[in-house]
Amino acid sequence: MQLAFVLVEPKVPENVGAAARALCTMGFGELWLVNSDLHTRPEAHWLAHGSDHILDNARIFPDLAAVRNSVDLLMGTSAKPRHQRQDWHEPSRLREVLGSKGTSVATAALVFGREDRGLSNEELALCDLLTGIPMKVAYPSLNLAQSVMLYAWEMSGLSVAAEAAKAPAQNDGRLGALRQRLETLLPALDTPPEGKLSQWVFERLPLLTDRDIGFVHTLCGNLERTVVGGKSRMDQPSRDTR
Repeated sequence: MQLAFVLVEPKVPENVGAAARALCTMGFGELWLVNSDLHTRPEAHWLAHGSDHILDNARIFPDLAAVRNSVDLLMGTSAKPRHQRQDWHEPSRLREVLGSKGTSVATAALVFGREDRGLSNEELALCDLLTGIPMKVAYPSLNLAQSVMLYAWEMSGLSVAAEAAKAPAQNDGRLGALRQRLETLLPALDTPPEGKLSQWVFERLPLLTDRDIGFVHTLCGNLERTVVGGKSRMDQPSRDTR
């Protein structure tokens, strides 16, 4: 699994440089930026300290929707749960969730919002699950680079595992494929995308283990054959036997 760290419209180039240094220290190399060129500023390189290569190779996306289309699992950071979602996890729990994915996820992305206002509600809605750092104060806030450092440290074991498995596995990306499959299948089952069943399914989808993802793929295949077969029979003209 490749884990990318995504900064959405950062405001301070020094934070971008410090974030790159944090990733390099913990064994990560994928820094992605949304609608920003701050990685090119001298101030960013001043704080990079030996991680200039991460800044130089940073990927740039026009918006978070483009990131969504490039990964199998998208995780957004939020100070607290939003919209009554039940999929908000502390960093240690997030590490367990990612560790259970095996070869079903080729690329995952952890998204950090703007220093002054974080991620918008629309951006959070794009995420498969949410994560946050519990704090002891009424108004929780951490510097952007500090947050990246905490998550990079917590996820550092994943970078070791990725290095050990350099050859790509045949089943990489099954979680992203399963999400796309369900987005097509659920409406065919007369389940509107905004319905409670769909919400329940998509909130729990990122928590499935590698084995469970394979099982649900099999279940989807059975349902697809049933749905397609049923529609085909209904579409056939009836015969007049009189």
